[in-house]
Amino acid sequence: MAQLPLPPGSTIGILGGGQLGRMLAAAASKLGFDVAVLEREADSPAGRVARELIVGAYEDEAALEKLAALASVVTYEFENVPAKSVEWLAARGIEVAPGPKALAVAQDRVAEKTFLNANGAPTVAFEAADTPEAAKAAVEKIGAPALMKTRREGYDGKGQRWVEHAADAARIFTELGSVPVILEAPADFVRELSIIAARGRDGATAVYPLAENHHEKGILRRSIAPAKASTKLQEQAERIAARVLAGLDYVGVIGIELFELKDGTLLVNEIAPRVHNTGHWTQDGCQVDQFEQHIRAVAGWPLGPTHAIAQVEMLNLLGAEVEDWRRFAAEPETRVHLYGKREPKPGRKMGHLNRVKPL
Repeated sequence: MAQLPLPPGSTIGILGGGQLGRMLAAAASKLGFDVAVLEREADSPAGRVARELIVGAYEDEAALEKLAALASVVTYEFENVPAKSVEWLAARGIEVAPGPKALAVAQDRVAEKTFLNANGAPTVAFEAADTPEAAKAAVEKIGAPALMKTRREGYDGKGQRWVEHAADAARIFTELGSVPVILEAPADFVRELSIIAARGRDGATAVYPLAENHHEKGILRRSIAPAKASTKLQEQAERIAARVLAGLDYVGVIGIELFELKDGTLLVNEIAPRVHNTGHWTQDGCQVDQFEQHIRAVAGWPLGPTHAIAQVEMLNLLGAEVEDWRRFAAEPETRVHLYGKREPKPGRKMGHLNRVKPL
């Protein structure tokens, strides 16, 4: 078992080698930790900044054995890591944070919404479907239009389609791969918000100010934080975050996407048991950003302050937009964060900008 709190010089394992892993590794280094990354690809953003890179499938027991030998605690940078990998590590006495429950809930959209409703975090109406006939019946029950999503995997708009008429449900179910789905009622929202929250190993929590988010084609385009929001709205979001964190017995940083309705109430869209794209503003807008906060939490350190010290507009750089890095770097109010990805494919997140203004 790990000695907690982890002393500097310890190694933290990360499952996943993408940009979130890269930024977690940088934060860990700042606190004196080494990082070992398990990733399927030999050339990955996180792998190139880690002390140790283990190349292998996430469910490869030999690769997991190497990670277990190196790391005192293990975390993950995305929620589609196989739950069996986390269970395998935990069974061998390796501290994994967030724990298996958070991963299991977040990996299944029906389990996620069921959990949220049971823990006082309201969502839109939803129905599960495993067959074309069940999908049609689900749309008839909750009403059209309805959003059909695969229960597992899918992100940035992938794995989901709007169903405008119940008669279209069977066809769309087939087009999504004939896999189990969830049907969601539309939310009559005025804007999309998110809140980034953290919970330490001692149960202490820390919550950042709300961010207002704008999506294009299912991909986050920009976030503005702190969002213009009343104290009442911020407190409502914090209550939701507290219920989610406690219900999951959570350790680490979590991203919670929210819909603000016309009457000022909030619905939870989804949760992400990891550092989150809508929290990137904290890198230049807070004394302790979400990445350092996550490392502090999983290492058993005290959580840091979350109040904003600047107003930030975060803009994702997609595809070839990253090639304008010279222009962005010349803007005095802009902080450039690039992920080191080799190929700027259309729609691929290559980096982000934080445009910073005084509060």
